[in-house]
Parts: sequence; C-alpha cells; structure tokens
Amino acid sequence: MPIVVTLDVMLARRKMRSKDLAEAVGITEANLSLLKQGKVKGLRFATLERICAVLDCQPGDLLAYHPPAAREAADD
Repeated sequence: MPIVVTLDVMLARRKMRSKDLAEAVGITEANLSLLKQGKVKGLRFATLERICAVLDCQPGDLLAYHPPAAREAADD
C-alpha cells in the first residue's frame, strides 16, 4: 500500500504508550494497533483529529505516501 502509517514514530517522539493514546482518543487498543500496522482500510477524520490533538502534530506527521515505483526501487 502506498500510504504508510508512521504513528509509532510519533508515539516514540512524544514518549507515549499506545495504551495511553488509545484511552485519550477513545478507541480500543486493538484498533490503534491495526492502525499502527497499516492494516485499516479507512480512518475517520474525527479520529485522526483526536490523535493529532493528543499528539500535538499534523496529519502529515502520521501518514506518508510512497509511490509504488519508489517502493519497488527501494526493495531492489
């Protein structure tokens, strides 16, 4: 998938545990884990907004776009 979730990086920068973020945002730890792994097909803007508010960051700090051609070249 060309969209990569970098939530784990932001959590490390903020020295926050996933459990604490999930509680502050109001989602389950399981759903947050799926999001961190990039295994979700969608994300509500309201959830993204709450995550950004708690982590004091921008959506672009949590999501990155890697075009398929760039990823394939990196894999070689």
